[in-house]
Amino acid sequence: MLVPGDPLTPTGGFTYDRCLLEALRSRGRAVEVLRIDGDWPWPDEATRAAARAAFAALPDGTCVIADGLAFGALDAEVAPHAQRLRWLGLVHHPLHLETGLDAAQARRLREQEARALRHTRQVVAVSATTAHEVAALGVPAERIAVVEPGNHLPPSVSRPATAGGVQLLCVATLTPRKDHALLLRALSGLVKLDWTLHCVGSAERDAACASGLLASTASGPLAGRVVWHGELVDAALQARYAAADVFVLASRYEGFGMVINEALLHGLPIVASRAGALASTVPAEAGLLPPAGDEAAWRDALARVISDAALRERLAGGAREAARRLPSWAEQAARFDTVMDAVMGAPQ
Repeated sequence: MLVPGDPLTPTGGFTYDRCLLEALRSRGRAVEVLRIDGDWPWPDEATRAAARAAFAALPDGTCVIADGLAFGALDAEVAPHAQRLRWLGLVHHPLHLETGLDAAQARRLREQEARALRHTRQVVAVSATTAHEVAALGVPAERIAVVEPGNHLPPSVSRPATAGGVQLLCVATLTPRKDHALLLRALSGLVKLDWTLHCVGSAERDAACASGLLASTASGPLAGRVVWHGELVDAALQARYAAADVFVLASRYEGFGMVINEALLHGLPIVASRAGALASTVPAEAGLLPPAGDEAAWRDALARVISDAALRERLAGGAREAARRLPSWAEQAARFDTVMDAVMGAPQ
């Protein structure tokens, strides 16, 4: 499994890779990790050289499950090994759809990823939305499978008593695509309501974006109303979910949005953008879906869920019901295993 950095990185893509790896190994698959660090999706020459050496060292016929964050940027390095290695692309989020790219950058990433994906025997997309985007890159439908993330039941935690009114929780890296800025603008018009926003997510991946967000809540109407927790994992993250009343995610696009399943498993009402896969991963009975980037619609949705306890309870019930239908990682690994069998069984 080719991973673009530390597998323990607490993002949705790395979490998918890590949980899939564990589940495949539990099924008896001998899967090794091929870690290539770099500034993805913009690898420098040293990173490309490391990739070339790593690929050249793999024995003929090896199946490589390649995380798209790296794979989509390594078309030139993959091409010499297109026939002797069995590439299985794993696409969480097409690279050219990242927020903040200029037109030239988006075009370059789209072309690179399209070329890289031509070398795959199969592509796994993490949602039907992502599968549609992969098809738009020129991959035939018969070579695309959808394997959504699996799920672990959260640990049994008691919901602590909270102060400060309705506790809103956002779990998202501080980058432009997650659009915390929109969320904060919407909430700045609701300061007369009783709420506190808790933001969990790394401030390291886009320091300029993070700095601007933190500065916007240091004074003015949002001062004292927003808590920035930084990156949390394991028990500390689960405790944040347990303490929340509502989950919010203002992303401009998501290839899946694994935090949505976490929120469902904790029985939380959800307010999320109707953007990318979120339109289908947030059940209608569990959440409100204002359009991405629409400040007025977001302010209205937040006002409703903060001020209406009955609405929160109804949506929470919908979340708990939806959580019962979520697949386990064992189920999803079995689906992925079937795709691997097709890749391994295909002639060289």
